[in-house]
Order: sequence, then C-alpha cells, then structure tokens
Amino acid sequence: MDFAESQEYLYSLGFELSVRKFGLENTQVLLEALGHPERNYTKVQVAGTNGKGSVCAFLESICVSAGIRVGLNTSPHLVSITERIRIGGEEIKKEEFARLATIVRGTGERLVEEEKLAALPTYFEHVTAIALLAFAEAGVDLAIIETGLGGRFDATTAARSEFAVITPIDLDHTNILGSTLREIASEKAAIIRADSEVVVSDQSEEAMEVIDARCAEFGMEPRRADLVSTEELNGGVTFVSANAKYGNVRLGLSGRHQIDNAKTAVAAAELLAENGFAIGNEDVVRGLEAARHKGRLEWFDGILFDGAHNVSGAKALRSYLDEFVEGPVTMIFAAMKEKDLSEISRLLFPRAENLVFATPSNPRSMPAAELAGFVPEGFPRQNVFVSGSVEEAVETARRVAGEGTILVTGSLYLIGEVQAALTRDH
Repeated sequence: MDFAESQEYLYSLGFELSVRKFGLENTQVLLEALGHPERNYTKVQVAGTNGKGSVCAFLESICVSAGIRVGLNTSPHLVSITERIRIGGEEIKKEEFARLATIVRGTGERLVEEEKLAALPTYFEHVTAIALLAFAEAGVDLAIIETGLGGRFDATTAARSEFAVITPIDLDHTNILGSTLREIASEKAAIIRADSEVVVSDQSEEAMEVIDARCAEFGMEPRRADLVSTEELNGGVTFVSANAKYGNVRLGLSGRHQIDNAKTAVAAAELLAENGFAIGNEDVVRGLEAARHKGRLEWFDGILFDGAHNVSGAKALRSYLDEFVEGPVTMIFAAMKEKDLSEISRLLFPRAENLVFATPSNPRSMPAAELAGFVPEGFPRQNVFVSGSVEEAVETARRVAGEGTILVTGSLYLIGEVQAALTRDH
C-alpha cells in the first residue's frame, strides 16, 4: 500500500467507539505475530482524563534534550495520521508509515485466515501496532505511549509498559467508562501492573483512593507529582523536587494549567533518571521550554486553537482567555455526540461575542443545529451562526470577527479539519 491506500484501509476498519469493541486480545495476538516489537525498549504509558497529551509532549521534549532515542505515540491526530508516531521528536515519514501499515495489515489478515482472530483488528489497534513496530525498527531506547480511552481495555495497555503515569482524572466518556469518578479512575488505574513504577498527578481524593488501592495490591507506593512545589516569578516557573531545583523555566506550552502537567513530566523524568536514563537538570529545563503540542492553546494562521473537550479543559481555556485574550472573541465550536455540554457551554459560550457552530465530518459529531440548543439564555441570537460545513464556519467567523480573536475549540476533530482547510488555502 502507498500512504493514501494505507489511510483508506485503516479508516475502513472502524473506530472503537463506533464498532463498540474494546479489549486487549486482538492487540496481544497481533503483537505476538509481529514478534513482540514492544519488548525491544522501555515504555511509559500515560493515562488520565486531562493533560495526557501535554505530559507526553513535555516528557518527549525532555528526553530529546537529553539525547535519548525516544518514540512517541499519541492520539488523535489533527491533520495527518503521521502525527501519531514520532521518533526523535520528528513525525514518521508517510512512506515509512505506509510500509509498516502494509506489514500490520498483512499480519492481521493472516491471523483471521488462520482463525487466530475472529475479526480484523480495529483502526486504533492497527495504529498502535504500527507505532510499536516503528519504534522497534528505529531502535528507540524509550517509548512514550498515550492511552486512547480509559486504560483497562485500551490497545496501548497490551504493550505492558514498565512505567505508568496517571494524569488528573475527571468525568468523561461516562457512557463507556462509568458514571462515577471512582469507576472511571478504576479503568485508568488498571494500567498499573505488579512490576510497574508509577507517577500520579494531583488528583481528587476519590480518584486517589482508587489509585492508591490499585498500587497497594502490588505492594507499591506511587510517586506523587504534587510533591513538586512551584514558584512563579516574572513569567517563569521554578520547580522544586526532593532531588533538584529547576529555576525560572519558561514553559513551551501556554496556559497556567500547564504548570501541573509540567510537574508530572518532571516527576516522570526524575523516575526515568533513577532507572538508568541519562537525564540531567539542564535537560529537564530545556525540554520544558522547547515542548510543543498541536491544537492546545496554539496560534495557527492568526487563529487560536484549543481542544477543550471536557469540563476541566473548558475551565483551563476560560482562565487563559480571561487572563491573556483582550477584546471580543468569535468562537467556532463543535463537539461529539456523547459529550455533556451543559457545563462546557456555561463556561465558554458567555466569553464569546459570536458563536459559530460546525459539524466535523466524523460520524460521532453532534449536529451544529443541536449545538445551538446549548446557547445560554440572553445571548444575542443574531450573533449565533449554524454552519453547513467547517469551511463555511471559518468564512463566517472571519466575516463577523472584525479585529477580534477567532477561537476554534470543543473538539480536536474540528481543530484538525480547520487546520487542514487553512493549509489547503495557502
């Protein structure tokens, strides 16, 4: 397959949320047939509701600064599927992705023919296997793997990572992971195994009780990232741990909430250093400052993008807008059907002067007309626009925004489509 063919094939397989398929068996059988590529390097698995991607970005950047041969597997992508697999800080080449996708496809089809699998692996299972195989062939020493959904039955968990990092847990995907914080925390804490070493971000008391109980099953103590104190001065942040002081860091990712994500990355980096990875204090500082994360408080072509798709993300975005964005905001917004938008809309919509709703070309997208039903009472109806397409939403926003800020938020799928459209326009 060439790159276009590999994408078409992968998209034909169905996503976990659409096919309602969860579990580790397919990925385990697939990895075994591929010769267990995941056993060739050390792995860090990152799970949680908020901040997973940012922690991965910080930690990858620290490792690159330290000269560690590092792989990174994240999801979802914004514009190109190659964004999901990075080696040494660089996206995988399209030709290389297609070559590996062809290998994984052939392996999956053979396993079905031999009746070792009942059905072909899903899109996410394929991409996880492609990433793990890419890392092995590239000879990475460390792979950082972002959990897709939950943890217990996520394909990434089949890699059996030696290090587990759990970022803040909140209510999200409640129709799949459970309706309570305790249930969701249990799904995410399931990535912790008997031989794991664990880093945990600051958590609610209820979520931490679940994580502590999981660790106690294996007689271990998690490392709490909240033990790292911070001092803010003149736009910089000094991180202080029991081991070191990292002075006056200018974080590469915007937003006050990134301080907590950086604390988690610092704790994870120190744990890796204690386990033989050559990461020095200066590597941590350089990595925190050089980190980049697409679609999270990112300015692109004069537009602000942020993938605030749950309540915690909406709170962080609202804080950033109130502190750093002056003047009127025109908000392009989209969301997936399973999202409870009552609190997200209460937090974000009043901060906008104009609301432009869009429907990304994803089967899970909530129709734009339905989104308009969440506009708060009293918001000027003449400033609410329902778009027939993402391109129309951008055109509308540019027309009504004037000198104000255009913000694209609510869904990473929306961000990807808008950025792809803007790239095509250049």
